[in-house]
Amino acid sequence: MSWPRVRLRDLGDWFGGGTPSKGMPEYWRDGTIPWLSPKDMKVARLVGTQDHLTEAAIANSAARLVPATSVAVVARSGILEHSLPVALVPFATTLNQDMKALLPHPHLLPDWVAWHLRSDERAVLHHCRKAGTTVASLDWTKTLNWRIALPPLSEQRRIVEIIEDHFSRLDAADADLVRARTRAEGFMLRCRREVFAGSGIEAEPLLRHASIANGQTPKGFLAGLETSGDVPYFKVGDMNLGDSRLMATSRTYASTAHLRVHGVHVRPSGTVLIPKRGGAIATNKVRILPAPGSYDLNVMGLVPAPTLLSDYLWHWLCTVDLAAVADGSNVPQINAAQIQGLRLPVPSHSVQAAVCRQLDEYDAALTSGLGVLAFAKQRAEVLRRSILAAAFSGRLTGSASDADRIEELASAAPPGAD
Repeated sequence: MSWPRVRLRDLGDWFGGGTPSKGMPEYWRDGTIPWLSPKDMKVARLVGTQDHLTEAAIANSAARLVPATSVAVVARSGILEHSLPVALVPFATTLNQDMKALLPHPHLLPDWVAWHLRSDERAVLHHCRKAGTTVASLDWTKTLNWRIALPPLSEQRRIVEIIEDHFSRLDAADADLVRARTRAEGFMLRCRREVFAGSGIEAEPLLRHASIANGQTPKGFLAGLETSGDVPYFKVGDMNLGDSRLMATSRTYASTAHLRVHGVHVRPSGTVLIPKRGGAIATNKVRILPAPGSYDLNVMGLVPAPTLLSDYLWHWLCTVDLAAVADGSNVPQINAAQIQGLRLPVPSHSVQAAVCRQLDEYDAALTSGLGVLAFAKQRAEVLRRSILAAAFSGRLTGSASDADRIEELASAAPPGAD
């Protein structure tokens, strides 16, 4: 089906934005006018913004009021490294300087533009993103010259309805996947807690069987790190890499000489790591050093004494809500004072090993189940892209045959197409 293709600049009126001075409280305090920024762009159809302006802010700054039913696009943000956030804005709003918004002409359905841009996401980022900028941003001249298909308004409405019908079912399936993952992880947590609670052994202070080995980030140390070297130097963000048990992937390394000059300790293999400072604590991530390594000051290490197996300590720490252990300050921290209150049962090595074998079996089953859920989520993303590809090439009819066309496109998608 052949539809005319029209440049974005010719679809309606485009608006930019601005940020009124944060030093002028009268621009922000008790404001009622929405002020849209990239942090709000997490859903397809907005219901509000986190920040609001006053009338004085609009009168005395670059912020302009965009009429309701516009299409907002993030034009400058780190998220443009991988995604192009687009949202329908059903209410009048202002924008910050990193946003653009289109108020379409009457012959154009705003939803059509929004869905089309989502369909074109990868191509737009490839062709219109600026190169070499500190913060990822769109070349707005190139973006405005990007063309989208423009069928008659009645056809736009029909196809948007079909898209939203398909997406509503995928959204419901995604919600089921989230619930299934939550239940599976909750089941594993209950299994661990029941095993430790049912040991029949009196709990003892953790620090009787482990010592604290805090991370270090001396001044000037980071400048000497490399992408390979003698010893891995883990940052707290590296806890998100690799599997859920081992701290095996490091993005930075240090030479033995560099460690010695700055007095940074190399901790032994088997040290169990937890986040020590900031929001990472709430993730409850626990990792084991599989080989000697060092780590930054946002990480705390617990070095097991000879009485305690590393895997046993890891399983037990997975039952602890680290956020509840933290000190509760504005920037939460876990220090020796918080660790001193932790107690665990410490049976013989043979019993600890038996507990680990039992929990490892449960953990393997959980990992397998989570893998199935992850595949299903990946598959849903491929289907979403296939639906949009079919829609904007004129192949969605609203009939049962749509499923075959979508499946054909999904099957042809290259690995990692999500």
